[in-house]
Amino acid sequence: MGQGMSEKKPVRPHPQSGRRSLVPGAGIVLAVILGAWLFWPKGQAPLPGVTYKPAYIEAAEMLHLAQVLSSDALEGRAAGTAGNEAARGFIHKRFEEIGLLPLPGFGGYTHTFPIVPREADAAPIIGANLIGFIPGRTPGEGPALLITAHYDHLGIREGEIYNGADDNASGASALVAVAEYFALNRPEHDIVIAALDAEEIGLLGARAVARMEGLEMSRVALNMNLDMVGRSEAGELYVAGTYHSPGLVPVIEALAERAPVTLLMGHDRPEDGPDDWTLQSDHGVFHQMGLPILYFGVEDHPGYHNPGDDFEFLTPDFFVRAADTLVMAAMAVDAELPRIYSLRRNPAAETDQPEGNAE
Repeated sequence: MGQGMSEKKPVRPHPQSGRRSLVPGAGIVLAVILGAWLFWPKGQAPLPGVTYKPAYIEAAEMLHLAQVLSSDALEGRAAGTAGNEAARGFIHKRFEEIGLLPLPGFGGYTHTFPIVPREADAAPIIGANLIGFIPGRTPGEGPALLITAHYDHLGIREGEIYNGADDNASGASALVAVAEYFALNRPEHDIVIAALDAEEIGLLGARAVARMEGLEMSRVALNMNLDMVGRSEAGELYVAGTYHSPGLVPVIEALAERAPVTLLMGHDRPEDGPDDWTLQSDHGVFHQMGLPILYFGVEDHPGYHNPGDDFEFLTPDFFVRAADTLVMAAMAVDAELPRIYSLRRNPAAETDQPEGNAE
C-alpha cells in the first residue's frame, strides 16, 4: 500500500539487525527462481505453513510467485528499475500461462506511461502496467469489473532492500490467482485484470489506466483492489468502500458469512483520519472517478514500509484463505454487476486528483 494522497503511519524500526548486501546478477535471479520452485511443493504435496485446503485458487503457484517477487534479487521492485522490470516479466509470464487475453484492440499486456522525476535534469522513467482481459458471456457488452493490484515497491533505501512481500507481492500474486480462476471459469461479465506500476510514488499506474485510450472506463461498474493480503496473525481481512457505496453492504455481509477468513468492513470513513484507506492505494483514483470500490487489505503490521517486509514473515495459511475469499468476492460482485453499476457517482473535481512524481 502506498501513502496515496493521505499520510500513513511512520515507518517502524527494522525487526532484524544488520543490513543485507545488494544482490546483483542474472545468475542470482535464476538461482532464486529455481530455489523457489524447489521450495514450494507441486500437486497435492503439503505446503509449508498451510493447513487450509483452498477451493478456488492454486496455492503453490501463488505462494511461489509471491516469494519470487519479494526476493532480494529483485531489489525492492521500485518503478523504473531492473528489479521492477524483472517482476513485471514474471507476472507477464503467469498471464500467458493462465491464458489471459490482451485488452480488445491491443496486441499485448504491456501498457507504458511516463513518470517525471523530481530532479530537473533527470530523464523520465517509464512505468508499465500489465492488463489482461477475461470475456464474460457477452464480451464487449454491459458492465465490466476492474480488478487491480500494484506490483512495485520502495526499492533500495540507505543500503537496505525493501522487498515488500506483503506490500504488494501478496496482492499481485493473489491477482494472478483470481485471474486464473476466472480464466478457467467464465464470468457473467467482462473482467479486466490490471497489475499496476508506480503505486508507491503517487498511484501513477492507476492514473494511467484512468486516462487510457482503448479501455472503456464508462463500462466499469466497480474497482476491486488488492493491496497487502498476505500477513495477519489474527486472520482478519478488511474491505473498505462500503461506507461510500452502502449498496455494497449486503454483498459483503453475505460474503463474510461464508468466507474462510474473518472479513471486516471499515477503514473508509473520514472520521478514521490516517486510518481512512479510501485514497491510500490505487482504488483511490477510481473512487475519485465516481466508481464504487472494494479495497481488500490487512491492517498495518511491523513490516509495513519497512525492510523487514520479507516473505518469511507472511502468514501462508491466512494468505491462501484470503485469496479464496477474493475469488468469492469477485464471484459475488459479478453476480450483481448490473445493480452495482447503478451505484456509480459523479466524479470528483479534477483538482482533487493531483499528479504524482517519482521520488
